[in-house]
Amino acid sequence: MKKNQPIIEVQNLRVIYNQGESNEVRSLEDINLDIYSHEYIIIYGPSGCGKSTLLYSIAGLQAPTYGEVTIEDKKISQMSNKDKVALHQVGTGMIFQSFHLIPSLNVIDNVCIPKSFRGEKRKLRNKEGMKLLQRFSISEQFEKFPSQLSGGQKQRVAIARALANDPQVILADEPVGNLDSESSENVMKILKELNETDKKTIILVTHNPDHLHYADRVLHMKDGKIIKEDVNIDKRPKKIIRKEIFIGEEPAVSKELGILMRTFKNLSAQQTGALLVPFKSKQLLHYILSQITNEQLSAAENLLREFLFKNFNTKTLEKKLDADFEKGGANWNKQRAESFTRKARLMFEQAEIVKSNPEIAPVSLMDYLINTFDIKLSDSLRMRFESLLRLRIENKTDRSNLQKKLDDPIFLGGLGFHKSTAEKIAMETEVIMLLGYST
Repeated sequence: MKKNQPIIEVQNLRVIYNQGESNEVRSLEDINLDIYSHEYIIIYGPSGCGKSTLLYSIAGLQAPTYGEVTIEDKKISQMSNKDKVALHQVGTGMIFQSFHLIPSLNVIDNVCIPKSFRGEKRKLRNKEGMKLLQRFSISEQFEKFPSQLSGGQKQRVAIARALANDPQVILADEPVGNLDSESSENVMKILKELNETDKKTIILVTHNPDHLHYADRVLHMKDGKIIKEDVNIDKRPKKIIRKEIFIGEEPAVSKELGILMRTFKNLSAQQTGALLVPFKSKQLLHYILSQITNEQLSAAENLLREFLFKNFNTKTLEKKLDADFEKGGANWNKQRAESFTRKARLMFEQAEIVKSNPEIAPVSLMDYLINTFDIKLSDSLRMRFESLLRLRIENKTDRSNLQKKLDDPIFLGGLGFHKSTAEKIAMETEVIMLLGYST
């Protein structure tokens, strides 16, 4: 890399889901961003503003609809498979809110997974893994399994895993969102030390304003855009900073306007992630729920992630949704918790049938949808409906075509459903397909 060049460049980045359709969602809008080596960047904003999508785009886990992300002079879109593997193994380290430790592996094996993918011998990788565990004061837990650890211990293991291959960039998505205040402070101090002592570039996503003082720069996001930048410590090369305001040594604009340009240079910017479990939980919640506060939604999403990882059953999920925030719940009322859990259970049952028994899945899914939406069909239309669902389950059609066929008149080979009913059925089918998907 050239001296004074950003380690990460984001140019005109846009992420649009279902582009051109009635349910189009613009998650990121023309994001432009430069991040320099050894910076500590916090991406801050409310739930749903696009901050995690931006992080996953930088990580190469979310493909942009338009625009480009460049890491160390390499455009992610132009990387070979080998380059992308290297980026994820040694270029960046990822820390998640829900830890994503593998339940069947003990602590030391979880930490050393990135090294095993690099082909390192077990004895050597375990030796290096123990050094990381000792550094984060958790080496005595090396033989335990994730279920035997506290939340704070799990996150320290996750941080050690992210550092296993000594990446230059650490990406953290709400890393203390599931932790108590003491554990949260410990994790934030660890990230601060990694930045200041180890000279790691830290990019952290949070909605908690108490964390903002840790950052060199804070990027405020709203509705998929970076609307403001606060600078606590400027680690960007001074020559680069001057170029934003001056041409040569003479001011190109007034000082006041120059400062405003620096602060709001991304104002025209536009706007999702990754791993399947966070994405599944978010999609299921948004699909089933409405009229719920961001705090309740965020708490419920965390609980649903734990449920999807099979850390507890539906009965426990229902109790936790109904519990107060202070007790680790989502502060819902009993009726809403029961209704949501019942709906989620029925959808998971259909998803399991789709995944494990595709032969009977079309009939089962058809009966479920007919019952859910109170549809009356003749025998011939039931057969047509079953055939359409089979095509979707076998991935021979997509949601858009399924919806069109449901909406088409009967004499044109469709089912003649009302447009809104066709849209709802197609979307419910899609969420069930998502829930049944596994790698």
